[in-house]
Amino acid sequence: MMNNSSPPTAIAVENLRVIRGSRTVIPGLTWAVPVGQIVGLLGPSGCGKTTLMRALVGVQIVAEGTVTVLGHPAGHRTLRQRVGYVTQNPSVYGDLTVTENLRYFAAVIGIHRRDLDAELGRVLGLVDLESHATARVDQLSGGQRSRVSLGAALVGNPELLVLDEPTVGLDPVLRRDLWALFRRLADAGTTILVSSHVMEEASRCDRLLLMREGGVLADDTLSGLLASTDSIDIEAAFLTLVDRAAQMQEARA
Repeated sequence: MMNNSSPPTAIAVENLRVIRGSRTVIPGLTWAVPVGQIVGLLGPSGCGKTTLMRALVGVQIVAEGTVTVLGHPAGHRTLRQRVGYVTQNPSVYGDLTVTENLRYFAAVIGIHRRDLDAELGRVLGLVDLESHATARVDQLSGGQRSRVSLGAALVGNPELLVLDEPTVGLDPVLRRDLWALFRRLADAGTTILVSSHVMEEASRCDRLLLMREGGVLADDTLSGLLASTDSIDIEAAFLTLVDRAAQMQEARA
C-alpha cells in the first residue's frame, strides 16, 4: 500500500505580512519547510530574508498571518532549546572567553550542570574551537567569532537552525568546512534554514526559496529551478525569474 502522507513540517508560514514604517517588507508569504532538509533562502540584500528569519524565531512584529515552528507559534517558550538562531553579526560577548560564552547560552536554555562539560566539549568540537576555548572572543579573528556564534546556537542540539548569512566574510576553506558541518547536522535530522546572497551556495542546499522584494520568486530544488528556467546556473535562473515576474506585472497593469 502506498503511503501518501506528507513529510513532517518544521516551519509553516501562512499569509505572513510584515510592515516597517510605511513600507510593506513582506506582503503575504505562504511557505513550508520539511523536517531534516537544508533550505537555502536566497536573494539580494534588502529582499526580506532577515525579516522572514526574525519572524521565524519570534522576534519580529508581524501585521498579519501565522508562523508555526515545530508545531508551536514562533517564539513560544518551549522552542527555546529546540531552535538555534545565528544573526548576521556575531551575537556573543567579546569580553568573555569562548567557553564562558557557551556556558552562558547553555544556562539560558537550561542545560543541566551534570551535562554541561560534555555539551561544551561537543560544541567546541563541532565548530573546531577546542584550541581557542580559553581565548577571549574579542581577541579572535572574524571567522572565529562567527564560529563562536554558531557554537552558541548549537548548544542543546537544536532541531532547527536558522542561520542568517553565516558564511559572509569567511575564507573559502572555512566556508567549505561550515557547509560540511551543516550537511552532517541535516543528515542527523536537523532542519537548517540558511540565508545567503551568494548564489553559488545554492548547490549545497536540498531546496531553495528565491526571494525578491519580500515575495517568493520560486520554491524548488536547484535542478528543478534550472530546468524550469532553462538556465545553466542559479544566477541565470534568478535573473530569468525576475524578468518573468516583471513581464507578468506589466501584463496586469
